[in-house]
Amino acid sequence: MQTTRSTRLLSLARRFVHTRTASQSAQNSKGMASGAESISGKEKTTHFGFQTVRESEKEQKVHEVFEQVANSYDVMNDAMSLGIHRVWKDVFVERLGPTHGMRLLDMAGGTGDITFRYLRYLNNQPNPQQRPSHVTVSDINQHMLNVGEERAKRLGLTTDQLSNCTVAWQCADAEKLPFPDASFTAYTIAFGIRNCTHVDKVLSEAYRVLQPGGRFMCLEFSHLTNETMQWLYDQYSFQVIPPMGQLLAGQWQAYQYLVESIRRFPKQEQFKQMIEQAGFDQVSYENLTFGVVSIHSGFKL
Repeated sequence: MQTTRSTRLLSLARRFVHTRTASQSAQNSKGMASGAESISGKEKTTHFGFQTVRESEKEQKVHEVFEQVANSYDVMNDAMSLGIHRVWKDVFVERLGPTHGMRLLDMAGGTGDITFRYLRYLNNQPNPQQRPSHVTVSDINQHMLNVGEERAKRLGLTTDQLSNCTVAWQCADAEKLPFPDASFTAYTIAFGIRNCTHVDKVLSEAYRVLQPGGRFMCLEFSHLTNETMQWLYDQYSFQVIPPMGQLLAGQWQAYQYLVESIRRFPKQEQFKQMIEQAGFDQVSYENLTFGVVSIHSGFKL
């Protein structure tokens, strides 16, 4: 049933793309030109997808993207990945291996996908000592958190409905967290770190708020290890996902950015080195679906 629906969506998207590609290319060229003009000053620049923007502009631009897609975010994840994102997140939480007594910071946790898996994982584990656990779901976008909180209520996964586990929702910037040093035993960030302006600051803050022995884990889109498969994936990403975003969510530009941001993110080995430079030890990564996504892990020792 899901495969039939996804196939129909792909067919519609391919037809739709022919009516938008020419005008979209013109808009992108104009945007890049205006971007070049706006960065003529001394302020440092960074990338926003394939555009070059001032560092001070990127946070607002990313904020606007996720405001636009918040209500359709989960539907689009299913459509874009043909539902495989659910498997990736399941594997991610299994690799984390939550235990009772854990204090998790789920950064860029938005709509709650990782947190809900964490809570269900704990619920399926015996807890004879009644050890209390905790998760703080944090995101820079309040709209995403609002969607997540409503989902938590519907699923019965709020503090009032859980035993021996508390859940907090807090709007915060991953580059300057409001939490004290050594506040958490685990830190997760799924499909969020590539949207941050200073990835090094995000990693530094993750290290700061973790207790000694704490674990950092990141699930993020990455780069395929096979050139032919990477080419096919690129065709799907650029020719299908933006028009699909228009069809399902009325948002072409937002999903164009999401695709471009994936291509700008460091490759697996380079990101591993960045995590090590932040101070983490025993850093490793695991590719899923031939490298479409990867899980990076490190410990604060």
